[in-house]
Amino acid sequence: MAANYGIGTYIEQIIHLIENAGMEPTLVEICSRGGKKTETVCENGINIIRLPYNPEISSLQTEKYDDRYNRNVAYLLKEYIPDDQTNIFHLNYLTSEYQATWLKRVFNGKIILTVHYMEWGMSLLGNVTRLRKIMTGDETLLNDADEKNSYESFRKEKSLFETVDLVICLSEHTAGLLKQDYRIDENQLSVVYNGLADVAGERADRIQLRKKYRLPNHAPVILFAGRLDAVKGLSYFIEAVKMLLYKLPTCHILIAGSGDCNTYLKACGNRWMNVHFTGLLDKKDLYELYAIADIGVMPSFHEQCSYVAIEMMMHGLPIIGSTSTGLKEMIADGETGLHIPVIEYEDRVDIDTDLLAEKMLYLLQDPKERKRMGRNARKRYEALYTAGRMGRQMLALYQSLWDDEAP
Repeated sequence: MAANYGIGTYIEQIIHLIENAGMEPTLVEICSRGGKKTETVCENGINIIRLPYNPEISSLQTEKYDDRYNRNVAYLLKEYIPDDQTNIFHLNYLTSEYQATWLKRVFNGKIILTVHYMEWGMSLLGNVTRLRKIMTGDETLLNDADEKNSYESFRKEKSLFETVDLVICLSEHTAGLLKQDYRIDENQLSVVYNGLADVAGERADRIQLRKKYRLPNHAPVILFAGRLDAVKGLSYFIEAVKMLLYKLPTCHILIAGSGDCNTYLKACGNRWMNVHFTGLLDKKDLYELYAIADIGVMPSFHEQCSYVAIEMMMHGLPIIGSTSTGLKEMIADGETGLHIPVIEYEDRVDIDTDLLAEKMLYLLQDPKERKRMGRNARKRYEALYTAGRMGRQMLALYQSLWDDEAP
């Protein structure tokens, strides 16, 4: 899951930040698959506590069991972590509210939570209209498993948000949802955008990279990067691409990411020769694709503060992105890219593939406008999404929590 939602990248950044600030980070892996016994190790100077995976957990997900399990976790951690008011427990998963409750009972420190995703956002494809209908509590509206699960996950998320001392939102959109729909006090919320260290200057020459990948220097190249998943809007992207290729048959489409390749390859129809599925790439290879692409496309239905969008902006790519959740505020429409509206209905969401095809064609046929937006995208990265900016804000939040504990 960590890789799927960028949590692994986020945790690495937080640990690096804490180390550089002279603090002592401890990484706790709950339900670790590394062994059958609790173990403590030191890797690259980081203290890691691994609590073993229990295969019975998935079949015993009752509230009573959940409460007991998290109680045991809290007391076990007390064996390894000194009880000190300067402790900050930084949670990164929407785990049970019992985890936060027991940590509060056992330790004197503060508990914060970063919201990387919402369970209902995955199953409902970010459809807030449908969520609000479900949350009326009318059982006649809970017609399928997605709706029932969304109702239950919302309830549990709300309880968790209310339990922790501070909730870090990765977008203003999420902060607004938590205030309006979850009824969380705005004083308990803070918005800190994700950030990445600048590596764009390290990329190789665009012409040489195109030669490396055997792409004609003047051929239009569109990049999609992310999981091959319905929530990423890939099926809509492929439908729009098929329309685009009737007008720009020399266009190359790069789809970088892991998932159900066969399903999406089949959806390409007789245009599959123009579409290149790369599979999951390491950062070096992915960054080379950013360097050779002309535009990035992100028709996602649920994003918080996308690392892919940040990487695209870092490399000066204009982005055509959906207006879903946090992605809308990352892209300045007409300045750093173009918005493609997500249309919400009470029972589904939709994207106008004709309009998406038109916007891709517009940017590909207007190099001056495309380059202008790319330059602006780079400036937006430098202003809002650098690792330095994120680090300063996170340290300020940690400090504010310690100040609250001062006599």
